[in-house]
Amino acid sequence: MQKIKPLLDLTSKKLEKNSRKSPTEVGQNKPAPAVMTVGVAKPEANFDDEDGMDHVDAINQIFAEFEFAYHNQFHKAFAETESLVIAKKYWLSSLENFAPLQIVQAAKQVIRSQDYLPSIAALVRACEQGLDLFGLLPARQAYLEACGAPPPKREFHWSHAAVYHAGQASGWYLLANTAEATAFPVFDYNYALLCQRVIRGETLSIELPTPLPKKIERKLDKAETKARLAMLRDELGL
Repeated sequence: MQKIKPLLDLTSKKLEKNSRKSPTEVGQNKPAPAVMTVGVAKPEANFDDEDGMDHVDAINQIFAEFEFAYHNQFHKAFAETESLVIAKKYWLSSLENFAPLQIVQAAKQVIRSQDYLPSIAALVRACEQGLDLFGLLPARQAYLEACGAPPPKREFHWSHAAVYHAGQASGWYLLANTAEATAFPVFDYNYALLCQRVIRGETLSIELPTPLPKKIERKLDKAETKARLAMLRDELGL
């Protein structure tokens, strides 16, 4: 909850503004950020995906879809603007470990299969199952795997290459020597970016170092060549 508190403080006005305009108005998307290479990320950075959607946008969008799909139930549950704003904040804090696009996709899946307005628990399960479909672990399990993997890291039997790359991007030293309260947000950020790349169809791989040849061959100089020939002549009796 400490991690999400600054985000809640910064986005509270945005959520309330959107809710006053329309109970479920989707926030304006931001311009798509520059392509980000895998590297050490700061935990306070925005969780934007390639389409410019952040977590606040995702929450506004799923509430808009809930209103459309469960109209009467939705307006009965959120009859007042204040209750809607509080609900959005609570959903935001409960879903902040999942990527924005993943949240939206999970909500669509739940809407297709559920007759009643879903709970947060139902959407969390849908998000986790969504990762599982791609062979990806939930962020917490992936973090524990990265922290516990012995060296050499490349040769470890990873559940998914995304875990390895998230650990590498976060820094193995950071994961091994820093408290979880500090290390996990960094890993979680990098892992979320990598999961989005996997969900969009990218295949991640781990390049193993090229093994050294059993015999290292080198070209003989003239003196060594002459000496070898002399030894060969002696052995053959020439």
